[in-house]
Amino acid sequence: MTDFDVRVAVAGEYDDVQAVFSGAMMFDPSPDDLSRRLFEPDRALVATDGPAIIGTTRALTRDLSVPGAVVPAAHVTGVGVRPTHRRRGVMAELIVRQLREVPEAIAVLWASEPGIYGRFGYGAAAWGTSYEIDLRRVGPPDVRIRPGEITEITADEAIKELAPILRSLQERRPGVSGRSELRWEGHLQDKKDDRDGRTARQILIHRDETGTIDGYALWRGKLEWSHAGPANQVMLEELVALSPAAYKALWHYVLTLDLAATLGYGYAAMDEPLQQLVVTPTALNRRVNESLWVRVTDVVRALGQRRYAVPVDLVLDVTDELMPANAGRFRLTADGPKVQCERTEDPADLSLSVTELGAAYLGGRPLAEFAATGRVSEQTPGALDSATAAFAWPVLPVSLEIF
Repeated sequence: MTDFDVRVAVAGEYDDVQAVFSGAMMFDPSPDDLSRRLFEPDRALVATDGPAIIGTTRALTRDLSVPGAVVPAAHVTGVGVRPTHRRRGVMAELIVRQLREVPEAIAVLWASEPGIYGRFGYGAAAWGTSYEIDLRRVGPPDVRIRPGEITEITADEAIKELAPILRSLQERRPGVSGRSELRWEGHLQDKKDDRDGRTARQILIHRDETGTIDGYALWRGKLEWSHAGPANQVMLEELVALSPAAYKALWHYVLTLDLAATLGYGYAAMDEPLQQLVVTPTALNRRVNESLWVRVTDVVRALGQRRYAVPVDLVLDVTDELMPANAGRFRLTADGPKVQCERTEDPADLSLSVTELGAAYLGGRPLAEFAATGRVSEQTPGALDSATAAFAWPVLPVSLEIF
């Protein structure tokens, strides 16, 4: 018997929901009309103690690129509990109910505390790379940029111009979240109080020789001065390029800005091509960290909606302690675009929990990695190698934003 109730939020509760989350994360809330318009009350759960909201979790309606497809994915965010109500099971009650009710086959999140979410069947599915680049040592790509090849545009122009570029990236690389027009508006919102002393956002686009936009970059600068002179900071927020020419030109631009000494970027892929282009890769000062976590909520649909690198025919025995209806043996057969997953009574070839399945789902972590610690168990000789090859993908997943 709990001393709190859990219910779906109602319209008009955004400010209260955000106050609980910001209090748990220790930042001051700054709700605005756009944030309220983006709020989906029917996808938010709240825990209440009497009339007061004491815990929250939300799921955003967005899509996500997975190997070979773009699919609906519940983007979980805003998980928090008031400090006065910690250690009472509030968060667990919210997360478990959310997972059992989301209509999508997968849920994804960025974890502020990675130790929490493995308990609920989430697996860290993508590793990200952050850069603190020493611009005086790195040696930028050797590129000759044509007049008009790179230009600046306004945020109003960017909302329409950048959306097709991001969508094309989703078709090429797993882990990328889609954005509606309203979400693009929120992504490009540039309130002065949110700049942390940096300049207004600069929006660059790259045009190919036909004038078609095939890449963009979002960045800010910050004035800094050292005893040796100017040492400005560049903060790259996002860079998306669909061609080698766009990739090289945009990186050359941000790596060669006058008076700048450092560049920070937090959303690079593990296989980011930049390390091939610079003279001194060690000057990138790379740091690896977990980014996107995946939780499979419907094994049959989740495995059926992605594609596989090689043909496969395997029976997977999946355990799911929180959602017993999601557990069992499943036969996965795939050959190119033909994919089928269905329940079976046939003997298992491979045994694993829903956590390992989520970790491998985007193609960024091999199933063989988990076999080394006994978290994946081979029942049929050769099944592990077959499954590892099938779940892999030619490019590694990347998540471009914390949502």
